[in-house]
Amino acid sequence: MRILFVHERLGAWGGAEANALVTAAELRRRGHCVGLAHGASTGRGEAAWQDTFEARFPLPPGASAAALEEAVRTFQPEVVYLHKMADLDVIAALADGRVPVVRMVHDHDLYCMRSYKYDYFTRAVCHRPVSLACLVPCLACVARNPEGRWPLKWVSYRAKQRELRLNRCFARLVVATRYMERELVQNGFAPDRIRLHAPVPRSGDPGVRADFGPRNLLIYAGQIIRGKGVDVLLESLAQVQAPFELLVLGEGNHRPHCEQLAQQLGLGGKVRFAGFVPQDELKRHYAAATAMVMSSLWPEPMGAVGLEAMRYGLPVVAFDAGGIGEWLHDGENGFLVPWSDRRAYAARVDQLLTDKDLARRLGAQALRFVTERFHFDTYIDGLEALFAETAALVPRATAA
Repeated sequence: MRILFVHERLGAWGGAEANALVTAAELRRRGHCVGLAHGASTGRGEAAWQDTFEARFPLPPGASAAALEEAVRTFQPEVVYLHKMADLDVIAALADGRVPVVRMVHDHDLYCMRSYKYDYFTRAVCHRPVSLACLVPCLACVARNPEGRWPLKWVSYRAKQRELRLNRCFARLVVATRYMERELVQNGFAPDRIRLHAPVPRSGDPGVRADFGPRNLLIYAGQIIRGKGVDVLLESLAQVQAPFELLVLGEGNHRPHCEQLAQQLGLGGKVRFAGFVPQDELKRHYAAATAMVMSSLWPEPMGAVGLEAMRYGLPVVAFDAGGIGEWLHDGENGFLVPWSDRRAYAARVDQLLTDKDLARRLGAQALRFVTERFHFDTYIDGLEALFAETAALVPRATAA
């Protein structure tokens, strides 16, 4: 089958890019022809993308729709696999119905003007669909601009409504969790077009398993931004009675605040901010750990980093936010803590640090769960079936 991936970046960046690359590589290994229409280059790991995608089509700003149409004419895909894409000219060109489209919904960008589904000031989770309430009281028309010259950017409500209309034309939308499915349905997407098919990374190193040693090492891995709640994690761990070390792996604009907060809470000798680390180093940290700690206050679409830690036999402690509760089962493969409850979070961490038999048992159950439920080959099998189903559909006309 000829499959044209469409994504806003070329190269390594985050989870969406990692998923697109590993998926394309396996589809190509199975004999499919994979091409890529892409936006800006990231400057990271591009060689792997160039090796994987047999044909690549840049989508230059201002001429992206024409470039996409040329890519379709040249590559002749049987199905388009759309990942993240903010350019509405590209979305409109895909929604014209000439080639059936499978849209992978990675996060909240599609159905939230702020992209993270919580109140900026209180961090309370938002449960509303896109509506005029996004303007008042949410003020979502003004959002952070992490990649531009200015700290804030204008977000158009009319453009968001148009984006939703165009995306409703796509043949299939793939989501990782029931939580994401509910968000799409309440924003007017047809339930029969939505497929639950969680992205699955390749298996972890089978020779590496957590040792639950005396260091009492806790691992946080992810972005250090306000929605990830690293500050709340630190406030929770300040109440932990057992000795511990916390290794914070990742970068983000909230890091300076969190580093200062760790000192103010008296955790300076217990917490180390190590920045971004490569995968080989990350798995060595997993091997020395007792638990993975997640602290997201924004509703995680899935929270795949927790599943990655489980592949090394680690239990996970996390707040009940978004889709996390669909794979983190309290008392079975870790602990699911009520949203933002610092005292309860500290108590669960204390349990794992002081009862290593419990930590090992939950870790073993976590490994068994993720191995049985999130198998990479099964994931790709499902995508192949979905692409074949979608390619056989009669395309529907767009709603402009």
